[in-house]
Amino acid sequence: MKFIEFKPKLFDCLKDYNAQKFSQDALAGLITGIVALPLAIAFGIASGVSPEKGIITAIVAGFIISLLGGSKVQIGGPTGAFIVIIYGIVTNPQYGLEGLMIATLMAGVLLILMGVCKLGTVIKFIPYPIIIGFTAGIAVTIFTTQMGDVFGLKEEAVDNAGNAILVPLKTPGDFIGKWVCYFQHLDHFNLWNFAIAILSILTIIFSPKWFKKVPGLNKIPGSLYGIILGTVVVLCLKNFGGIEGIDTIGDRFTIQGKLPTPAVPEISFDLIRTLIPVAFTIALLGAIESLLSAAVADGVIGDQHRSNTELIAQGVANVVSPLFGGIPATGAIARTMTNINNGGRTPVAGIIHAIVLLLILLVLMPLANYIPMACLAGVLVIVSYNMSGWRTFRAMMHNPKSDVTVLMVTFLLTIIFDLTVAIEFGLILACLLLLRRVASVGQISLQEGEIDANNDSDVTVSHEEALQIPEGVQVYEIDGPFFFGIANKFEELSANMMDVPLVRIIRMRKVPFVDATGLHNLEVFVHKSHEQGIHVVLSGVRPNVLEVIRKSSLYGEVGEKNIFNHINGAMARAREVVEHPHTHHRSHSK
Repeated sequence: MKFIEFKPKLFDCLKDYNAQKFSQDALAGLITGIVALPLAIAFGIASGVSPEKGIITAIVAGFIISLLGGSKVQIGGPTGAFIVIIYGIVTNPQYGLEGLMIATLMAGVLLILMGVCKLGTVIKFIPYPIIIGFTAGIAVTIFTTQMGDVFGLKEEAVDNAGNAILVPLKTPGDFIGKWVCYFQHLDHFNLWNFAIAILSILTIIFSPKWFKKVPGLNKIPGSLYGIILGTVVVLCLKNFGGIEGIDTIGDRFTIQGKLPTPAVPEISFDLIRTLIPVAFTIALLGAIESLLSAAVADGVIGDQHRSNTELIAQGVANVVSPLFGGIPATGAIARTMTNINNGGRTPVAGIIHAIVLLLILLVLMPLANYIPMACLAGVLVIVSYNMSGWRTFRAMMHNPKSDVTVLMVTFLLTIIFDLTVAIEFGLILACLLLLRRVASVGQISLQEGEIDANNDSDVTVSHEEALQIPEGVQVYEIDGPFFFGIANKFEELSANMMDVPLVRIIRMRKVPFVDATGLHNLEVFVHKSHEQGIHVVLSGVRPNVLEVIRKSSLYGEVGEKNIFNHINGAMARAREVVEHPHTHHRSHSK
């Protein structure tokens, strides 16, 4: 196998780098870092880990992806796509945070191997209905997980002194269980908390319109406006209005405003074995999202990303990030577009974005304690809406039934079970439906009378001639790949034939490939024909198909003298057998 040559885009961009490009990248990196801050915090909390872990991921993974990546403008970090997977690992007593670190490391190694083995282009063949299905399913799941904080729901508990208190609602991990739990605790609905969430959502939606014509302010993302406004309102309500029950980040988490010392988790073979499906899902999802983001960016800036280099960079990022306590990362479309729209044109912008986040973590992180959980829930509600792609989902419902089936199965499995199950079953179902389609396209037919030279590219006759099929000769035509999907059609077709010919010509000019099942069934068909005294001739065999046949026992069963790359030669052989049947009887095997 020819391995990929690792070529990060940064090194190309630095060849003609100048002060003007740096000023553009610096501004884009600064704004992108500000945009990434609330999202990194929200994704960290929604994933079941602390908020600084989301920021650490954006810093470490974002830096590495820009430094080593195959895209000029890709911004890496935590994304909503991983929330469901991470939450499932962290809340599982068998795995916990250590299991998440190991799964992320394994996914990073898989991504590196994908890039080294040049699988960047193969990822693009993941069926589109599967991508839309699990993306929409993730969006619905994220939306569901935030309803507790949107409504401010609590549950009763007892403190150390034996007093009854209200604590944040702990919900089951499954979709249905969450909604049942929400309805059971609606009596603790907090109107003020709900109002803050709605205020955050409305601010995110309308702030781009409010500040559209205000220089500077129109660069700030709506999510940051929503968080700032919501935080100020909550501080006023608590300090001047005496309002209680609106939780902030500081009420639930203790934030460490520093980059932790790298640490390698304790790895066991049993844990690796159980985490393989999860690691594969993280790697596949990371590959799809990063390459999709890079492809979208290419269309905007007119560049061509290096998919295999990008996969290697994503892999290295996911190997290093968990060593600092980070979570899985990939290319983020929204932050990448923010980078582009603000003038970022080289990986330097992505590196500056990571440095900005590092400075915020070290200096301003204590201020994050005042951010209301309801504001972050509002941010994630908007993220889930944008992620859902409901218009595309609705349009795909008018596609062929097979596509709709794959879409709905992947969507429902993502919601009801988990993303790993959804992707596995979605891929299996898509492959089965594809095979069914190919099998329905592939045909085996019987040609009678004469062969039309105008429609058959491997016929060489003059205008006055017609290639007549002699008496006692049957001509079968295989149209399409000869694999297990249609291999048994030979027996079905021959079983309906009343006449027993002297020769059977099997035309294979339209067969691009043949698999083991096709070879086996064809050999069985040839062997049964020989037992009936019927001579078999292969015609129009392509070089690649002939090479496969040569390595199988079918080659000896048919005989070298009975394999032709041309129908004229096969027909001449058939006439020879018909005219001298006793001379050529079973001569194919001699």
